[in-house]
Amino acid sequence: MVATAQDAVPDDIGALRAALAAALARAEDEAARAALVEAELAIAKAKASDDAALIAHQDLTIRKLQRALHGQSSERSARLHDQMELTFEELESTATEDEIAAEQAAARTTEVAPYVRKRPARQPFPEHLPRERVVEPAPTACHCCGG
Repeated sequence: MVATAQDAVPDDIGALRAALAAALARAEDEAARAALVEAELAIAKAKASDDAALIAHQDLTIRKLQRALHGQSSERSARLHDQMELTFEELESTATEDEIAAEQAAARTTEVAPYVRKRPARQPFPEHLPRERVVEPAPTACHCCGG
C-alpha cells in the first residue's frame, strides 16, 4: 500500500492546530536564528572593514614618515602617496557603512551586541594632575614700533 501525504495529516482539529503551532514555532526559531547569523556576519564584516582601514592608515603614516625622512624621490611616489590617501578614505567610508549595517542588523536581534568602532581621539587632561593658571603681564612697549 502506498502512503500519501493526506494519510500523514491527522483528521482531529486539535491535532492539526498543535501541528500548525509546532510548524510556526520552528519557522520562528529558524527566522530568529537566521537574523542572529546575519547580525553576527554584519559585525564580522564591520570589524574586517575597520581592520582594513586601520592597516591602510598605518601604511599611509609609514609612507609619510619615510617621505619626510628621505625626501621626495620622484613624481611617481607623489602620485602613489595621493592614491594611498584616496584608498584610505574609501576604506574608512566603507568601515563606517559596515558599522551602520552592523548596528541595524543587531537592532533586529536582541542577542547580538552592535559593533562600535573606536575612533581616535585625544584623551582629556587627567583630573589628578595639578593645574596652575599663569597670567603674563602685558608688555609696556610695542614690539613693532618700540613705542
